[in-house]
Amino acid sequence: MHKYPPLGVRGNMGKPTGFLEFTRELPIKRSVEERVNDHKEFINRYTDEKLNQQSGRCMNCGVPFCHSGCPLGNVIPEFNDAVYRKEWKEAYEILASTNNFPEFTGRICPAPCETACVLGINQPAITIEEIEKHIIEIAFDKGFVQPKKINKRSGKKVAVVGSGPAGLAAAAQLNYAGHTVTVFERDDRPGGLLRYGIPDFKLEKWVIDRRIKLMEEEGVIFKCYANVGVNINVNDLLREYHAIVLAGGSTVPRDLNIPGRELKGVHYAMEFLKQQNKRNANLDPFANPSIESNIYPTDILANKKNVVVIGGGDTGSDCVGTSNRHKAKTVSQFELLPMPPKERNEFMPWPSYPMTLKTSSSQEEGADRKWAIATKEFIGDGNGNLKALKIVDLEWKITEDGKPASFVEVAGSEREIPCELALLAMGFINPQYDGLLQQLDIELDERRNVRASEKTYKTNINKIFAAGDIRRGQSLVVWAISEGRECARMIDEFLTAGQSLLERREASILSV
Repeated sequence: MHKYPPLGVRGNMGKPTGFLEFTRELPIKRSVEERVNDHKEFINRYTDEKLNQQSGRCMNCGVPFCHSGCPLGNVIPEFNDAVYRKEWKEAYEILASTNNFPEFTGRICPAPCETACVLGINQPAITIEEIEKHIIEIAFDKGFVQPKKINKRSGKKVAVVGSGPAGLAAAAQLNYAGHTVTVFERDDRPGGLLRYGIPDFKLEKWVIDRRIKLMEEEGVIFKCYANVGVNINVNDLLREYHAIVLAGGSTVPRDLNIPGRELKGVHYAMEFLKQQNKRNANLDPFANPSIESNIYPTDILANKKNVVVIGGGDTGSDCVGTSNRHKAKTVSQFELLPMPPKERNEFMPWPSYPMTLKTSSSQEEGADRKWAIATKEFIGDGNGNLKALKIVDLEWKITEDGKPASFVEVAGSEREIPCELALLAMGFINPQYDGLLQQLDIELDERRNVRASEKTYKTNINKIFAAGDIRRGQSLVVWAISEGRECARMIDEFLTAGQSLLERREASILSV
């Protein structure tokens, strides 16, 4: 149970008429012309007045559906009320009670809580994500975020394999429970997807470094260049640790096996994004390459090229923003599916997460977005270099419940377009099996994810647990943090004969 009573017990919201007096406003961004010249974050903070107004829009609704929309179960009306009253420490404590890393989710979460906001039925929703980011940054500014003192150690040791959001959340919670936690990261720095998958202009890496430093001060041990199953023996971990968390993510990208795939200039999105993140950190882009990569080491640069991003999701959008900062000649983004509706329709009622048309900040900076397009062939210049794509328009058949079901190619629509850099951003299909998972001979589900139930997070091997994308498949950072927290609670129960004091999270009813 949360220590903060519901608003109905404490009283009304700070401004009961706020939602009638103010409309939704987002913080000011740096101009496109300015921000595409660097890789820095570009969203400014609210003024004190605007933050007060935006938090004051939150209603004292009888059933706050935003709680269920959030995979973490963040106590949103309560922290909004505290922000309105400028009780910053209270706001931080409420937020931190459910979310280990609001500085991450406040920057990169698609905010399913906002689509479940009751006010969103007939008005623009509360700016929950931005308020969350402001709470944690103000808390850091005011010195409220301090290393937690662990009063008593249990004598139990836990290994966490992977330092992405799921691994970090599991490590933090298990450390708070008194266990000695070591995080193994195969790359040169902790953070996983946060470090080498999210561009700096969305999440500057000092934000990660600040949190890692705090966790180290609390007692968490980080070991980098530690590729379990390659240069770290799995059996050593099984002997030394009382429990192991598999949190390696879903890292095998979906490929596009069409003629010309071998041409120079066709790359997976993550190779492109990771290289740029390493350049921004003044690191060698080719040092300690991820072992899932089978592409020759070469600088992947978009400058003066016609770039096509194949895939319309967040990773594709990140490729668009990075290509714009490389000063690409043109940037296009292809999506196989038809354009979604701009507003909710009868097939996506509130408070479900709506599959509506969204325009990212990167797409605002410049991208020719094309829908219902299939790429048929990568065309070379005769010297092994990509020079064009052969594409075709698609006509989709829509089912009675509004979902695209099947497609046919539009006759006569096949054509070639210039392209010197094609980035494959079509998602990830499963975790890497070679190495750790293969050596463990761990059981997989039908999608080749690690099989572990959402109730126990246990695998088929004693004392080995799994959390995050390695278990549930490609998903959101907020879901990874939620899974890491829940997995930690189950491990704590496993190590303490069911006596865990870590908080239980009731499952969200609004899965994304």
